Amino acid sequence: MMARRMLALLAALALALTPVALAAVLEVGSRGGDVTAVQKKLIQWGYMTGAADGRYGEKTRQAVAAFQRKNGLAADGRVGPATAKAMGVTLSGSGASVAASASIISADHRLLSRLVYAEARGETYKGQVAVAAVVLNRVASASFPNTISGVIFQSGAFSCVNNGAINNTPDSTAVRAALDALNGWDPTGGCLYYYNPRGTDDAWIRTRTVKTVIGNHQFAI
Repeated sequence: MMARRMLALLAALALALTPVALAAVLEVGSRGGDVTAVQKKLIQWGYMTGAADGRYGEKTRQAVAAFQRKNGLAADGRVGPATAKAMGVTLSGSGASVAASASIISADHRLLSRLVYAEARGETYKGQVAVAAVVLNRVASASFPNTISGVIFQSGAFSCVNNGAINNTPDSTAVRAALDALNGWDPTGGCLYYYNPRGTDDAWIRTRTVKTVIGNHQFAI
C-alpha cells in the first residue's frame, strides 16, 4: 500500500515538472508569418489599411484592439489563443517569440537602447522607435556626427547624457525599439529633432518645422 502511494506521488511530481509549451502570443515587436496572417485578416475586414508587412507595430496593435472590442474580447491589442481563434488564425509560433527574445546585438545597439529607455520609456512603442530613428537620421546627416555614440554624446544634444539617465539599464521594449530602428523602421519620416512641448523651455527647438506628433513628442526637421 505504501509503495503504491509512493509511486503515485512520484508520478504526480513528474507530471508537475513536465515542461508545458506556452501558447504563442503576438504583441508589439513581434514579427513573422503569424503577424502577416493576422494583418491580412485585419486588412480584409477593414480594421487596418496598408500592406501586411509582418511587423507588429502600433498600427497593428490598434487594429487588433478594435477587432477585440467588436467581438467582445479583452481589448489588450495582443493576439493570444482567444483572439486568434476568433480571427480563424492558427498561431504557429513564427513571430510570436521575437518580442520576448530580443537581445543586444552590438555596442551601438546597447547605447541606442539606453538612449531610448532614458528619453522615451513612457511613450508608445512607435514613439520609442521614433526616438531611436532620430538618432540614426542624425548619423546619416552631414550636419551631425557620423556615429551613434558621436550623435548621442554631442554636447547638449540629449538631456539624459547630462543627468546620467543614459547609464540606466534599458528594458526589453527599449531594446526591441532600438533594433527596429536599426533595421530601418523610421516612424518620423526623416526627422532630426524631437521634443515634448510641455517639458521644454527651449525657444530654438520650437522654431523647427514639426512633421509629425507621436505620443508626447513632436518630431521636426
